[in-house]
Amino acid sequence: MPVITKLSAHDIRFPTSDALHGSDAMNPDPDYSAAVAILATDAPGLSGHGLTFTIGRGNEVCVAAIQAFERHVVGRDLDEIEADMAGFWRSLAGDSQLRWLGPEKGVVHLAMAAVVNAAWDLLARRAGQPLWKYLSSLSPEAIVGAVDFRHISDVLTPAAALELLEARRSGRAERERELLRDGYPAYVTSAGWLGYDEDTIRTRCRAAVVEGWTHFKIKVGADLADDIHRCGIVRQEIGPDRKLMVDANQVWEVDEAIRHIEALAGFDLWWVEEPTSPDDILGHARIAEAVHPIRVATGEHCHNRIMVKQFLQARAVDVLQIDGCRLGGVNEVIASLLLAAHFDVPVCPHAGGVGLCEHVQHFSAFDYIAVSGTLENRITEFADHLHEHFVHAVQMRGDHYVLPSAPGLGVEFKPESLARYAFPNGPVWRARR
Repeated sequence: MPVITKLSAHDIRFPTSDALHGSDAMNPDPDYSAAVAILATDAPGLSGHGLTFTIGRGNEVCVAAIQAFERHVVGRDLDEIEADMAGFWRSLAGDSQLRWLGPEKGVVHLAMAAVVNAAWDLLARRAGQPLWKYLSSLSPEAIVGAVDFRHISDVLTPAAALELLEARRSGRAERERELLRDGYPAYVTSAGWLGYDEDTIRTRCRAAVVEGWTHFKIKVGADLADDIHRCGIVRQEIGPDRKLMVDANQVWEVDEAIRHIEALAGFDLWWVEEPTSPDDILGHARIAEAVHPIRVATGEHCHNRIMVKQFLQARAVDVLQIDGCRLGGVNEVIASLLLAAHFDVPVCPHAGGVGLCEHVQHFSAFDYIAVSGTLENRITEFADHLHEHFVHAVQMRGDHYVLPSAPGLGVEFKPESLARYAFPNGPVWRARR
């Protein structure tokens, strides 16, 4: 019966703005960062690791918010947490004072995701299983039992969710074997960051084609003429048969988005991502209706299951993109996957940030094995930055994720990376003062 004895938080930042990795129309100079939560236990060698992703300044606010959850986790018995995962989640999300800072959104929710995911990492490590396997091995009753159905039961009840999972149960083993053999399909983002010059885009696209990538996403939104030029470059490099997606990162007004998407339609776009404010559900619905059959994708800034519900209800998205750090951790990811399966909308997780690929490979595998049961129109983001800092780095085979085999969630930083990139006093940042 391991007991959590300590919660520690760390501010880790990488100077990715130097080479404009991650740059887009809304965020031109990101320094990929992680607010890290580590749960220590009284069991020798057993600890849990979680993180939330930011892009630099303000990461210290997330670190402080992680520490604010200490009273809810230190002293907790791991067996009791595992027996009531929804109750554990509610004990954090329902803090009578921290809730005022959300509720269930913003910095506190980001921090909570790091803590919640560290707890799931603990459970999977104790079971000796990667998280995708741990989740996929749970009974339908246990999966439903991890979800807080408050404010979503008007469209998805626990009974309906259980029925959905029971209907997928018989094919789990076969789908797992398929993923272990073939991997999970992915698309590449890191060929088309907005700050890259033409030569860099061409070089990266050519390399990705050689590596076997068939789906490419580039950033747009700063200038229409430049967007047209860049889409032309990428389409020229990848050819007519590979899929091209664009990501506007929220910058357009609704009518502006429709005009810009129509101007780019000749490049045979598979989807357009975040065409307007991530909070504007009805705006997304208008855009989706106007630009069909080009698909609208959003969700990386969709901060809780209630917003997910409303996006799906309003038919405002053709592709739901979840972020395992923006949502309140694994519990709310499960809720979102169930909602998407209920509405028959594909989930293509967001992973353009440090540690996000490590997260989403588990969520996508679990979705296919236990929830949606299909790979149709499902494809998970991959960005090739900073994986070398993790104890268990993401592995790719061509344009597919290789399912991880190491126990846990896989977001544990190497000790030397935690020390070297600690902000503000790690050696990387001291040298830049």
